[in-house]
Amino acid sequence: MNSSVSIVIPVWNEQDNVVELIDRCVLAGDRLGREYEIVLVDDGSSDASRERIAQKVEQYPGKVKGVFLNRNYGQHSAVICGLHHARGALVVTLDADLQNPPEEIPRIVAKADEGYDVVGSVRRNRRDSLFRRLSSHLINHMVKRATGVMMHDYGCMLRSYSRTVVQAILQCPERSTFVPVLGNSFATRTSEIDVRHDERKAGTSKYGVMKLFHLMFDLMTTMTTAPLRMLTIVGGVLSLLGVGFGLLLLVLRLLNGPAWAADGVFTLFAIAFFFLGAQFVALGLLGEYIGRIHIDVRARPRFFVERTVGETRLLDQPPGDETPRPRPAAPQLARGRS
Repeated sequence: MNSSVSIVIPVWNEQDNVVELIDRCVLAGDRLGREYEIVLVDDGSSDASRERIAQKVEQYPGKVKGVFLNRNYGQHSAVICGLHHARGALVVTLDADLQNPPEEIPRIVAKADEGYDVVGSVRRNRRDSLFRRLSSHLINHMVKRATGVMMHDYGCMLRSYSRTVVQAILQCPERSTFVPVLGNSFATRTSEIDVRHDERKAGTSKYGVMKLFHLMFDLMTTMTTAPLRMLTIVGGVLSLLGVGFGLLLLVLRLLNGPAWAADGVFTLFAIAFFFLGAQFVALGLLGEYIGRIHIDVRARPRFFVERTVGETRLLDQPPGDETPRPRPAAPQLARGRS
């Protein structure tokens, strides 16, 4: 018996893509040969995305469900909302911009059927700008160093999660989160496959320079406390350097007289400014962590669902009701891409 599949898609201002997106997802779902549902989470769109989702819900009854949030909460909060509403034993996430073709979903599902808790994807021949590719490379490197899980493209949302991993994700209460990293932290077996990457047909990317900058800070502060440890090390080294430099100035003053010390005023200013800048960087990093603590302590909801449209045929299926899948002997990622 094949396990059921939920396809979760966050949508934000994608009116020009969402109709084609749903049509292609339905065709991909029909190819799976099993029960499936498509859960679209509208993240507070200001265009006609909601109306077009509602039209498709009527066109594909029992297959498509729309979940409308009252405002924009961010991509990963919308994905978490979709996981709450997903009823499939296997959950596949996908972006709404059609750069990751829905036709790749059956390949992701087939790989998951081999016994992997998480299956990621690596975009072949990326159609993004040089800045986006460099930013993605930096983020992937940060995640690998912080988690120890060797996946090559954390920025690609075309991924699958077993029901066990989904339930673990939903038990995490933190507000600032990155779903692919969170999912990998609970996975026993992980793998990834190469997938096609297409040009964006309509609309513009939702990740500009500032959003990518904020994403990097979110990743750094939600994954690890290593930057705080690094601050301690750097602070200790700078303190030792400061003491050593002070002793050097004292010795040189005694050897060369007070006139030499006056001539070194600008050097002292330069060093003082360096230490001042380092302190501001440290305070800013500490502020990022404290701000996230403040957000989590308030315990406000991650999202608020304004309304839902449509129901799927998986509504009455108990989550996790699936035939046990075989486990591979060893994770392939230990040897590189699968």
